[in-house]
Formats: sequence, structure tokens, C-alpha cells
Amino acid sequence: MMDNLRAASNHVVLKIILGLIILSFVLTGVGGYLTGGSGDYAAKVNGQEISRAQLERAFSNERARQQQMLGEQFSALAGNEGYMQQMRQQALSQLTDEILLDQYAKNIGLAISDDQIKQAIFTQPAFQTDGKFDNAKYLGLIGNMGFTADQYAEALRKQLTTQQLIKSVTGTDFVLGSESDALAALISQQRLVREVTINVGELAAKQTVTPDEINNYYQQNKNSFMSPEQFRVSYIKLDAASMQEPVSESEIQGWYDEHQQDYTQPQRNRYSIIQTKTEAEAQSILDALKNGGDFAALAKEKSADPISARQGGDMGWLEPDTTPDELKNSGLKDKGQLSGIIKSSVGFIVARLDDIQPQQVKALADVRDDIAAKVKQEKAVDAYYKLQQKVSDAASNDTESLAGAEEAAGVKAVETGWFSHDNLPAELNFKPVQEAIFNGGLAGDNGAPGRNSDIITVDGDRAFVLRISEHKPEAVKPLPEVTAQITDTLKQQKAQAAAKSQADKLLADLKAGKGDEALKAAGLSFGQTQTLTRTGQDPLTQSAFALPLPAAGKASYGVGEDMQGNVVLLSLDKVQTGEMPTAQKTALVQGVTQNNAQIAFEALMTNLRKEAKIKYGAAAQAQ
Repeated sequence: MMDNLRAASNHVVLKIILGLIILSFVLTGVGGYLTGGSGDYAAKVNGQEISRAQLERAFSNERARQQQMLGEQFSALAGNEGYMQQMRQQALSQLTDEILLDQYAKNIGLAISDDQIKQAIFTQPAFQTDGKFDNAKYLGLIGNMGFTADQYAEALRKQLTTQQLIKSVTGTDFVLGSESDALAALISQQRLVREVTINVGELAAKQTVTPDEINNYYQQNKNSFMSPEQFRVSYIKLDAASMQEPVSESEIQGWYDEHQQDYTQPQRNRYSIIQTKTEAEAQSILDALKNGGDFAALAKEKSADPISARQGGDMGWLEPDTTPDELKNSGLKDKGQLSGIIKSSVGFIVARLDDIQPQQVKALADVRDDIAAKVKQEKAVDAYYKLQQKVSDAASNDTESLAGAEEAAGVKAVETGWFSHDNLPAELNFKPVQEAIFNGGLAGDNGAPGRNSDIITVDGDRAFVLRISEHKPEAVKPLPEVTAQITDTLKQQKAQAAAKSQADKLLADLKAGKGDEALKAAGLSFGQTQTLTRTGQDPLTQSAFALPLPAAGKASYGVGEDMQGNVVLLSLDKVQTGEMPTAQKTALVQGVTQNNAQIAFEALMTNLRKEAKIKYGAAAQAQ
């Protein structure tokens, strides 16, 4: 039985660390181990229930993960009901898949031993101090999340079993030597190609376009010539950071006196324990200790708690918040003092107080700079909020301009240039500001100035008050404004068509054996031979590798386009085998193997889902 003494700490950092420890099964809803089933379930998978509590925990964890990853962007997504429902369904699907894997693992007899569980715990960096397992840290972390050691071990067993199953499925694929050789030869293949370029730009310069063609194109493509909605904005910015002033020594001293607990490390005690299953065993150990027995040796030999036993009973340094109640109430006050027999929820304990670190208070001189910065920031924020209220009142009383707000703020408003939805000025690029400008509430009629905004607060103790100075609605650009653009487009289209037509005729002549004369008549000729490989990502390389293999002594011809949009005739003269370095070939085989393994695993999951009996409950729906 693993020891389930747990700490009562609620420190948020510990919660974050434990979240990282069990990251690989964050969506498994391991909190389900702590809750029983009920009629209000999310799903039943082959009769095994996923409770509402499990789904809510998985959904909450995924929400927190995405919020941390996406930052401010998540706020917009969180307001989308469909997106949140999709996230909820993904969490439920993950829980369902993990149950299916767990059930399958049991069916084929996969199991994780107690020794594997212990080893996983002992080697977890989050449970270590200076590279060594720290029992107190371990107990504090899992206790903080509400787990006993047995419950945490069971969750870990489930995770390791699933990992073992995945490894057994994905670790069996392989590629034959002949297959890897053939694949390497195909990928490293080289193609010797000559090119003839028909310059579309030169042809475009020779094209003519009529007014009717320009007008017809304009009428058919008006949506391509839209002028976006545009704004000019006047704004006043308030920033607490710019309002910081020097602080006095008396203010620093006052803060220190008022917040001394922030600079105090409480007394810490270091304990060692020996855990037994019966009171008689505990009495026998206590007698041996009183007769000079070695505590560490007895703990390693006799203790029923394998984790602390491995450390000779040492629990590490414990603060009041992380000290189990059994030890708090043991009456141990003096260094080296031995307890009596302590009854606990897991049996009986004999404890010793090994060492004491008295309470320590940091001197003002050591924290003066930190306090000065905090006081300065606090005063600035107070001044900022007072000024914010004054500016807000002034902007509300005079809605026809920002003059009153300027006087209250003691600064002149800033005027932007014209901008659209796609190029909001950087100094205004905050979501609340963006929404205020673009939601239509501040714009005046027919392009006239609008009203003043309310105070708009953004992150970092900053705020804006603004008004839309001018506004232009979305509109189709007039024909004279886009005539030159349309002319260039039509000339390019005509030139492209002419180039393709010429290329098709030349291609037919090349295939008919009349290519030399046709090319000469057109003033064109093939360039020097180029060696192309599959690593090339340009359009011509892709076209060259799409051509059929040339017959002996002959070329294979085709048409493609280069990066500039020119039409290019291709002559594939020869195909030869390239060389692939051993390391690259090894990586290629590994990639193919991993891809095949992924396909195999997906096939397993598809089959498990297909054969499973899954019934969804009311808790599966968004709340």
C-alpha cells in the first residue's frame, strides 16, 4: 500500500506543476477516480460511464490550455458558441478513445507492475529536489490536487498501460531493404531538362485593349474593385506607467511594515517517519529506537511506505501548510525528539523531528528596491484611475468633440490617418478599441464625425477615449480609378493565351519531329541542359517530374510555367539515378515507418470505435 499522507497546500504554483506532471493525460479526467457515477452522465462506453465531473474537468483543462496558448485571441473564440461546443465534443471524444484503449489493453492482457509505477514516480523531475526524489514534495503536490497516493498511482497505471498499448501497436512496422532502396532511388532521381521560354511580359506589351473590353471587364468584376470601409480617428490615451513619481522613505517603510508577511519565511521542520500496518509493529520499532536503533536503517527495513523508506524515512523540509496533521499533532517540539505511536488513516507511524529552521524575516535593506517599485506602481495606478474618471466625465459631458477630455487629461488628442479593418494603426491595435471603432456605434451619418466613446480599458492599466473624425463606407471604385489596372490585366490575359497557343503548336511540331524548324521560325531555341531533383519546389520542376520517361535516344516534351508566369516548353532528355546519403535514407525509412505505424494505430482506433456501444447522456451537451 502506497502512503496517502498528503499536504494541504493550495499554492497555485504547485497546481501548475502537477498539471505539467500529468500533461499526457490531462484530458482523461483523472478526477473521475474521486467521483462516483450518477444518472447525469456524459457517455457510456461499452457500459463504462464517463461522468459529468470527468467531462467538465477535461473540458476545463482544454479550455485553460488553449487560453494559455492563444492568449488574447482566445477571447474571441470563447465567445463563439459553436467553437466551445466543438471543444467540448473533442474533450468527450478523447475521453471515449482513452476508455476504449484501456478496455482493449485489459482484453489482451497488458498490465503495469507496482515496480513500474514506483519507478515512474521516483524518476519524475517534478517530484525531485536537487536530482533526488523528495517525498514531501511528492505528497504536497498530489495532496494539493486532492489525490491520495493510491488514487494517483491508479491514474498513473492507466496512463502507462495506454502508452504500452500504443507502443505495441506502433512499434511493429518495418520497411524491407528492397523497398527502401526503391523508394530512395525514386526520391533521389534526377532529370536532365532543356527549356524554351516564351516571355509573356514581352507579348503583353504588344497587346491592345479597347474601351469596350475595359468596360465589360469592369461590369463583370465590380466586386474586385471595392474600396474598403475607411476611418480617421482622434484619441486620447491614458497610461498608468507614464504617471509614476518618486516615493519617499516613509512610504517604503510603511509598505514594509504593512506587508511584512510577504517577506517572512515561516518555521520549517524536517521529519522522518516509519509507517506500520499494526500498532504492535509500531511499538516494536519504537522500543528498538529507544534502545539505540538506527532510525534510517529501521525505516528502510520495516516501513510500509516504500517512498519514504527509500530515503531512510526522511520526509524533507515541511512548512506549516505542507505538514500532515498527524505530524502537526504529534507533540514534537525539539530537535531529535522521538514521537510516540501515531495513529493515521493508513495504519500507525513513529516519527522523529530531525531539524528546525526558525522563522526568517528579510531585512528592509534587502527588499527596498522591490518595495519602492511596488509603491510607485500603486500610486501611479491610483492616480491613473482618478484621471480616468475625470476624462470619462468630460468626454460624456461634451460629446461633440474631445476638447473637454483633452483639458481633463492635460494632453492633446492624436489624429490618425485613414485606415481600414485590415490596417488598424499599431497604437490602437487592441481588441476592445477595435470593436469600438468597427461596430458602427461611434460613426456619424453620411461620413460626419460621430460621438465620443466611453472609456475603453485595455491590458496593462491603459485606457482610451476616442471619436471617429471621418468615415467612408465600403464602395465600388469608379472606372477611371481602375482603368489602368484593368488594362494591364487584360493585356496579361491576352498575352498568356497567345503564349499558350504558341507553345501548344510548337509542342505538336516537336512531337512530330519538326521542332527545329518551328523553333527557328519563331526565333526561339532550347537553352543549356539543367539537372533537376525532386527537392525543387518551383512549378517547372514539378512539371518536369510529371513528364513520362523518354524513350531511348528520344526526348519527352511538355509545357509548364515558371515563377514569373512565362510559358515554358520542356524537353526531358534523360533520367538518371541520384545518390542519397545514408543518414538521409535512414531518416526516410524512419519517416515511412512512423507514417505506417500511425495508419495502423488509426485503423485500430477506427475499429474500436466501430465495434463499441456508445450511449451519450445529457451531460454531453454544452452547459
